[in-house]
This record gives sequence, structure tokens and C-alpha cells, in this order.
Amino acid sequence: MQGTLPILYSFRRCPYAMRARLALAISGQACELREVVLKAKPAELLSASAKASVPVLVLPNGKVIDQSLDIMRWALQLNDPAQWLPAELEQAAQVEAFIDDCETTFKHHLDRYKYPNRYAGADALQHRTAAAAWLKQMAQQLSPEGWLFGPAASLADMATAPFVRQFAQTDSLWFEQQDWPALQAWLNRIVSSALFVSVMHNYPVWDSGTIGPIFSGPVFPPPLTF
Repeated sequence: MQGTLPILYSFRRCPYAMRARLALAISGQACELREVVLKAKPAELLSASAKASVPVLVLPNGKVIDQSLDIMRWALQLNDPAQWLPAELEQAAQVEAFIDDCETTFKHHLDRYKYPNRYAGADALQHRTAAAAWLKQMAQQLSPEGWLFGPAASLADMATAPFVRQFAQTDSLWFEQQDWPALQAWLNRIVSSALFVSVMHNYPVWDSGTIGPIFSGPVFPPPLTF
């Protein structure tokens, strides 16, 4: 069976890989998981994608999907039991714009807050302040039910949560002390959910030339509740 499954190159703590695994799990799409070490990327990963980072999904027909959002869309277009994909074109555009802003504005400040030594002249506290301002705007967008676009979780929630989680974990005590109850509740609902816990299983690093374990999230019958 493993030879007929997609192969997912992943790194457990990478937020891009997290969101790809979330979509694969909720869709029920099994795959062969190859957990890699980013400092020692296997030749197979480098051969599959010139991007040379995770996640990378190699389909049985040889097609390679090496962008995390594309992996999410691919999985959800096969099966979207929790209806993460927006049904309306207008909302779909809004969701895409929100995710794009997270990946540019928020991620820019997140990286320089979390890894200031990697960026010349970066002031961690200054970037934390800027990232926090973005999060405050995000919190204002949460619906009464606690989600970004409507009464239930959507692609926007699941594609951005791994990055907000990374921000929160950089200084968890500081994050918990902020007056952001709705945002904190939103993040906690996602990261404590059975779905998120299932995709954060700690697999051993894959050995080149071997068959990796089967990754498949539990079956979550709709409606998925958090």
C-alpha cells in the first residue's frame, strides 16, 4: 500500500509543515511520512524540490507539490469534511488576502522577534510590538463564535494558527499576560484539539532508502468541533 501513497517530507516543528499535515489529516488522506532534519536534508528531498525546504508532497504519479497552501488545497479539494474551503468567491478572496498578510506582514516580524540574531540590526522587542499589533487586528476579526470567517474554523484559521502558536511560544509567559482573551482562546482551541494533537506526533527521523511510517489523522466525522 505504501508504494501507492503520496510521500510527505515534513519537519514536525515547522509551521508550514504543520498546516499541511492538518489539511491532510482532516481530509483523511494517508501518506508516507518522511520526517527530516533541516540541517541534513536527504538527497531525495533535494531531488524532489529545488525549494529544498518542507513540506514537500510527492504524489504517486510523480507530481510534486512543494508549497504548503497548495498541499492544503489539494487535500481539501479531495475531501473537505469540516468545510474549511470557503464556498463563496468573495469570502475565498478575503481568506486568501488574510493568509497572505499573515505570511508577509506578521511572519516578517515573527521571524525577527524569534530569531533576532539571524537578521542584522533586528530589534526583537520592536518586532514583537509590531507582530502584537497585527494580532490585535486579527483578534478584532474573530466572530462571536470565535473564528476568523464565520461560525466555524476555516482555511484561514488553520493556515495561520501554526504561526501564531510559534509567536506565543517564543515567550509564553508574556503572551499569556496579554489582554487578548478571544485570541488566546482561539489558539488554545486549535492546539488542544484532537486534530492538532494527532498531527504533532513525534515521528523518528527518516532514514534514506527506507519506507517511512503511514501518516493519517484519525477520522473526524463532520461537523468537527473544537
